[in-house]
Amino acid sequence: MKLSKTKVILLAGAALTGISGAIVWNTVTPFGDTANKHGEDYVHEAGEKPHVTEKEEHGHAHEEHKDDDHSKGEHGSEEEEHAEGVITLSAEQIAAADIKADIPGPGTLAREVNVPGKIITAADRMAQIVPKVGGTVTYAKKNLGDTVKKGEILALIESREMAEAVADYRAAKRNEELARTTFIREKSLWQKKITAKQDYLNAQNIYQTAQITLDLTRQKLQALGRDVKMLKSDVSAEAADKLRFHELRSPLEGRVIGRELTLGEYVDTSGPAFTVADLSLVWVETAIAPADLPFVTEGRSANIIGGGDKSEGKLIFVSPAIDPETQAAKAVIALENKSGKWRPGEFVNVAVVTSVQDVAMIIPKEALQTIERKPVVFVRTDTGFVKRDVVIGREDSRRVEIISGITKGETVAMSGTFTLKAELGKSEAEHEH
Repeated sequence: MKLSKTKVILLAGAALTGISGAIVWNTVTPFGDTANKHGEDYVHEAGEKPHVTEKEEHGHAHEEHKDDDHSKGEHGSEEEEHAEGVITLSAEQIAAADIKADIPGPGTLAREVNVPGKIITAADRMAQIVPKVGGTVTYAKKNLGDTVKKGEILALIESREMAEAVADYRAAKRNEELARTTFIREKSLWQKKITAKQDYLNAQNIYQTAQITLDLTRQKLQALGRDVKMLKSDVSAEAADKLRFHELRSPLEGRVIGRELTLGEYVDTSGPAFTVADLSLVWVETAIAPADLPFVTEGRSANIIGGGDKSEGKLIFVSPAIDPETQAAKAVIALENKSGKWRPGEFVNVAVVTSVQDVAMIIPKEALQTIERKPVVFVRTDTGFVKRDVVIGREDSRRVEIISGITKGETVAMSGTFTLKAELGKSEAEHEH
């Protein structure tokens, strides 16, 4: 029987499958592979992997490793560049931004009585200069805001009263000198028994009267502010003519905060022409409720907050009486003001310290910022600062307790943190874009 070519191939395949699985057919390699190029079929023993050369295996492994490294390096550099909360700043940039850093440590928190207050000029450091005679303003040297020294002339007032007082003094001075000379001569003559005692007594009486008149005219000039040492009997006519001017002088060093005269104006003694104040120390006036009076005593410190500034003052007065209108006791706090940042008339918040308590770690409030409704600080690093979430505890008007979030010995930005917060926000905005 003659078999077709197709049947012969099928029978050959069946015979091969009858051999107990020693050989299996390998899957046909895709077109274009090396095996197809040479027209060869590859077969392997059961369970054996297809043969791959060492070079090919190493090549594939290298490519996979290369891809992994490339992906990892790309993401790693991006994470380093945009690490969360990191602010990169040089030492020069930190100094230029006036950012101060320090290591937080233990401290004290104050228990306080908080009340509103008002800056006023210290009563013992303010002077209202009132003319002592009426007259015409011929010279006005100082204006509002000018600084003055103690004894410096503020203005000159031409006064008839001053001219008369000077003339009276000079006349009394001459009379006193003449009476003294006559008295000395009459005394000498009486002692020599040349003249009668009555002449000596008359000369003595006239001399004593002249002394009294001189003293009165001197006191009047002094009351008008004129220095009698300048009124010598041999003073020139030109110099004597200048004596009719009344000099308005400052009794203390400070600044002109009030001026009520103009050049050529007639002024009298009814009101101040200048007001001068020494503002290197000011007062804070406030009121203490009766319930808080047992805890508020003179000598205690007080924190003053207002206009973005903070300072510490000292309670110098607590009124022993309650004001019937406010139902509170008036209190006064002395506050150093050499920089001039506190201005009379300014309203402030006053926190009078009543007691203190120790805490393990404390930072100033300006070191703390709020980001995403969480309190944070900025910890110093080699390249700048990094944001750190913290847990806060008790606080007063100036300081706050840190419960956790800062490791002992770490350096934290204590001031200028608003700048760091702004830099962080700008960096994150750039990263999002």
